[in-house]
Amino acid sequence: MLISPFCSSADYHGIRLPSRPKSPKVNLSLYYETLCPVSKEFIVNDLVKVFKEDLISIVNLRLVPWGNAHIIDPNKTIICQHGSDECFLNSIEACAIKIWPDVKQHFKFIECVERQASDRRQIGENTWKSCCRKLKLSPKPVLDCYNSGHERELLLRYADETNHLNPPHTYVLWVVVDNQPLFEDFKNFVTYVCKAYKGHLKLKACKSLPQEINLAEKANSIQPVCNVSEAKKKHGSPTASWMHRVMEPPA
Repeated sequence: MLISPFCSSADYHGIRLPSRPKSPKVNLSLYYETLCPVSKEFIVNDLVKVFKEDLISIVNLRLVPWGNAHIIDPNKTIICQHGSDECFLNSIEACAIKIWPDVKQHFKFIECVERQASDRRQIGENTWKSCCRKLKLSPKPVLDCYNSGHERELLLRYADETNHLNPPHTYVLWVVVDNQPLFEDFKNFVTYVCKAYKGHLKLKACKSLPQEINLAEKANSIQPVCNVSEAKKKHGSPTASWMHRVMEPPA
């Protein structure tokens, strides 16, 4: 007796019907830097919708903490647009993503850090360690990652990914849905996610959304907050003292 490869034990008259294929998720990528005001505001006030409205069930969310940082040869010194504090927090958040790969876990940490970092006077180890205490996470693996220099390796990977975006990013915040940058319309990311989703799940967040989106029109009226050219123009070729400070955590 020949048995269909799709059949095994009983579900329906002794035959298990083929399982329904999993719904394809939408890729949502956030290219940001920790101290850019628009990055902080978006993470704290907008990106949380992915979890509050259960969009995470249809989304592969990735956070890439590099933004407008750049590398100075020959020593591959990392320069960040908002100074050494930003380099430090970029490193901490890169370590958190690596240590806690579950996006629900590392997003909670990053959202907490960004909320704390809104007050520039509080930036330093206490910023992220207080988030560890709040979320009942051990700070040790993050500190080990940072002190071992592994954070630099992680940042250089993010740098390579960010620098190979197509089209290239020209400012931060840069939000991409299934390889399509949203330009200045990133706050409407839910609309783009819902329209890109081809699965069968019906989410409340995807109801009553605009029927048409004109991304080309949006791209022509860009008003960037943290601009790539301005970042490089601001720092240029750093002095020896700046190069020494840039990757060190604040005292």
